[in-house]
Amino acid sequence: MDITFPSSYEDSRARFIRDFELLRPQWAESHLETYPLKTDPSLSIDYARAVPRKKENLVIITTAEHGIEGYVGSAMLKIFMDEFAPRLNPENTGLLLVHAINPWGMKNNRKVNENSVDLNRNFVYGKFNTEINPDFKILKYLFTPQRPVRSFFMESLSFWGRVIRAMLTAGISRVSTAALLGQHQTPKGFYYGGTQHEESTQVLMGLYRKALEEYDTVIQMDIHTGYGPRDQMSIIIPPADPISSKEAAEKFKYPLVQKINPEEFYAISGDMGEYYYLLRNEEFPLKKIFVCGFEFGTVGDSLLARIRSLRAMIFENQLNWHGAVNETSEQAIRHEFNELYFPADPQWREKALSDCRQATAGILSAFGLITA
Repeated sequence: MDITFPSSYEDSRARFIRDFELLRPQWAESHLETYPLKTDPSLSIDYARAVPRKKENLVIITTAEHGIEGYVGSAMLKIFMDEFAPRLNPENTGLLLVHAINPWGMKNNRKVNENSVDLNRNFVYGKFNTEINPDFKILKYLFTPQRPVRSFFMESLSFWGRVIRAMLTAGISRVSTAALLGQHQTPKGFYYGGTQHEESTQVLMGLYRKALEEYDTVIQMDIHTGYGPRDQMSIIIPPADPISSKEAAEKFKYPLVQKINPEEFYAISGDMGEYYYLLRNEEFPLKKIFVCGFEFGTVGDSLLARIRSLRAMIFENQLNWHGAVNETSEQAIRHEFNELYFPADPQWREKALSDCRQATAGILSAFGLITA
């Protein structure tokens, strides 16, 4: 196993459990809890709680909401457990560390869960709106080809023809929003948010509610990969937080902070972080929270890079539902998809670790939880 980046869900889970055992003596009370999936009890959501004597602050780290992204998430979780958790005050600051929100996706190197639902489009506060994002259906000729994947070259030619057609007829902005926003009407399409809360979503919602019931201040960092500049992690903040990206960058002493909106990042319907703010605003208005994502870019943020990312999503989804004409095509698609969310480049990994350290230190210092 890589000393920092694990090679399997099982290795990652075993390391998480071992590392938490080393942390437990620092707190007066601690618990390691396991929630096996009903569809496959060999896979589980594992969460570790460290409980302070006075419940003032809670730091939450979550990983693998998008399954395959959990391998980078595991590395960042280890950085936190090794280097930052020991610096917290166990008298008034607790921990909630979640390994693999989507263990099925992590195990199978997919973003979606066992029901082909994107969990970061499933955290809907209130009723699901199946009419949201009608452009996804309008652009189905681009997003959901109904055939087995041919050779990678031929499939790419077809893809580029469809992309150009879509950009000329609908425009780049409209295509981008339709692709990324999330949708609830095409179960065999990507970024499908479902029509009811998934099992994993319900588990996390319960944890978030309990945290707000018990603690005065909650700070959460959720780990993601795939979008943004290749060599610069972005701190992304839900639009419900009133802080501006400029203010946050200054506060956290971090160079790249973006709000989750079309102007700075992209809009998301059913986002987990946004759900947490809505829950706080509606039911726990006196509590303080700060929720953010760490988004590690992998291919870049140019138009060409974003189109390449879209291609990887479309091809992987097409492969899942319709298969491929040969093994060579399948391997090429899986390789591109894996590189989009878990790059093998050692230099990329080192920079990702460095960015994680800088951002984590900046956030915890800004809230007075560690000293610089």
